[in-house]
Amino acid sequence: MMMTDFTGEHTWLQIQHELSLRKLIEGSEYQEELKYDFDIKGELRHLDTNESFVFNYYKNAHEQNHKRYQVLGHLITQYVYELLERVCMLQKVYIPTDATEDEPRSFFFMSENALTSSSSLIVLLQDRGVFRAGQWGQRMIVSEGLQHGTQIPFIKMALQSHRGVIVLNPNDNFVDLKTEKERSSFSTREESLTSTQSVWWIPKRGSSSPEEHTMYVWDHFISRSAVKNVAFIAHGYGGLVFVDLLVQRKWAVMNRVYSVAFIDSMHNTQHQTGSDPQIQEWIQKYCREWVSNSKPLDKAVGSLMKVDCPTVSAGTEKYNLAPSCCLHAIFKYLKSTLKAKTTTAFRHSPVATRSSTRKKRQ
Repeated sequence: MMMTDFTGEHTWLQIQHELSLRKLIEGSEYQEELKYDFDIKGELRHLDTNESFVFNYYKNAHEQNHKRYQVLGHLITQYVYELLERVCMLQKVYIPTDATEDEPRSFFFMSENALTSSSSLIVLLQDRGVFRAGQWGQRMIVSEGLQHGTQIPFIKMALQSHRGVIVLNPNDNFVDLKTEKERSSFSTREESLTSTQSVWWIPKRGSSSPEEHTMYVWDHFISRSAVKNVAFIAHGYGGLVFVDLLVQRKWAVMNRVYSVAFIDSMHNTQHQTGSDPQIQEWIQKYCREWVSNSKPLDKAVGSLMKVDCPTVSAGTEKYNLAPSCCLHAIFKYLKSTLKAKTTTAFRHSPVATRSSTRKKRQ
């Protein structure tokens, strides 16, 4: 068994050899073109040279190189899915729940007892892109490794603090009938590059867009659960998706969500809320945004574009590095806001007295 440290703090992921990315690559027809695997630091390295990933494998053939990169991205997606299930011990939940046997389905991940416990729940909502659940960004995984590009350190920290976790999969919206079978096939590569046929896309019911996916999980899982304290961590377009949920399910979200950590969010409060004063006040009070900036981590950042919630620096100017750089700051913020909410709730709870008990009996 190989011990791997993705967080730089201490070893926590125990990954068996059969979970290696190399195993997945060997199952494709790109074994020679993609001689890579993740090392003990969670960084993608060439098996022979130990160098980082090189995009230009073929000379003067951008389309072929791009296809090779697409295959690598698909295999990384499958690898991260395995890490979520077999290392983080999350459960894959297929949606829609009433799907027929041959209907295209999407899915998301959640921790055991995430919805049956009355404790707090953290929902991870990624940016828009080709990447899927468990990833902040595919390019970041390839260039900087699993620690910076995946959501695993966030999941680990949430579970360590005894919180439930839901990892949404907002970018898994369609089934591409044409490329589904040839995605990792070397023999059909030329055909896929030269074909001018239209691609057949079938939307996944309940997940045809990031907004629909998030609302489906909220309506059918989170809102029906015993969890009273929910927090969202939303990156990029994920911030816009959360505000859409807030507008569509206003009172339910405001009553159950105790805090939102935006990271370089693309939301626009005034445009999305229609100047609803209650929603704007709620965002101002219960949200905070970390933005890519040259200032030190957590230092206030003024913004002419947004005045909707407190904005602080993520401690980096690189957009793709922002989530990993403000990991600890975000969890510190969520801890303090949860404590403030539970303390307030306790103060507002009626205290049973002998006189009040006597009146109820009468």
